[in-house]
Amino acid sequence: MNDEPADRATPDAEPIPVTRTVDHGTAKLLPDVDRPRAWLLTVDGAPQSYVDLDAPTHLEFEYARRLAHVLDTAAAPDRPLDIVHLGGGALTLPRYVTATRPGSRQDVVEADRGLLELVLEHLPLPSGSGITTHGADARTWVEAAPVASADVLVGDVFGGSRVPAHLTSDAYARAVRRVLRADGCYAANLADGAGSGSGARFAFLRSQLATFAEVFDELALIAEPAVLRGRRFGNAVLLASHAPLDVAALARRTAADAFPARVVHGDALRSFIGDARAVRDADAVASPEPPDGAFSIG
Repeated sequence: MNDEPADRATPDAEPIPVTRTVDHGTAKLLPDVDRPRAWLLTVDGAPQSYVDLDAPTHLEFEYARRLAHVLDTAAAPDRPLDIVHLGGGALTLPRYVTATRPGSRQDVVEADRGLLELVLEHLPLPSGSGITTHGADARTWVEAAPVASADVLVGDVFGGSRVPAHLTSDAYARAVRRVLRADGCYAANLADGAGSGSGARFAFLRSQLATFAEVFDELALIAEPAVLRGRRFGNAVLLASHAPLDVAALARRTAADAFPARVVHGDALRSFIGDARAVRDADAVASPEPPDGAFSIG
């Protein structure tokens, strides 16, 4: 383990970049010159998270804003929720929930223990945050979690720039359903593009929707129009629930973002899925490798 140099993100400290070898690559914490206590986390050059310790409701990444819209509409404003976050990053969304829904109980599951240690050391959580972190594999943790123990489960797990294969199958979807309450919601950050992977149009994204359609009654997809039209590789948020989703509220919020997104639901989503088949464990593969430059910086 080596930091160069070691700096704790405190108000009176000069923001200095931090580099450390973690379990799954090289992590860097890069200060934002325009925001005194804001940091970008990268792993092997790929942006993972952005967090402003002074303004936890500031969400720099569009996919994070879309996940936040889901969290905002999951229940009445200010109502505390029980939330599981698969994938830790810089703990951006857990910090957001602490600020917007005080009293919420949150579990964060991060397989890269070295990364988790780095973030907690240099970007410490506020006292009384209600956030508990776990160094564990996401699927293993979910399969062992108590039944009906979460209102929302957020999936944001990337091995490098790809969603791991074991988090794409019907067995994983059933494990997610088991942990959620009857009116709970699953929200997953995924990435795909037309013609990526095997060459089939949105092969990965469509297969994920087909997989969760086998397990949940309600589905929706949030993505930028350019991504949905296959013009570029990008993020898409998959939503799954047994209870009706507040599609209208989500559509209003995502349309008002700096980079507007669409919410695809109902017949339009079924048409998008087409003849895609659900993924079994034996056939599961990681999400497609992003094109060069899709998610890199500098």
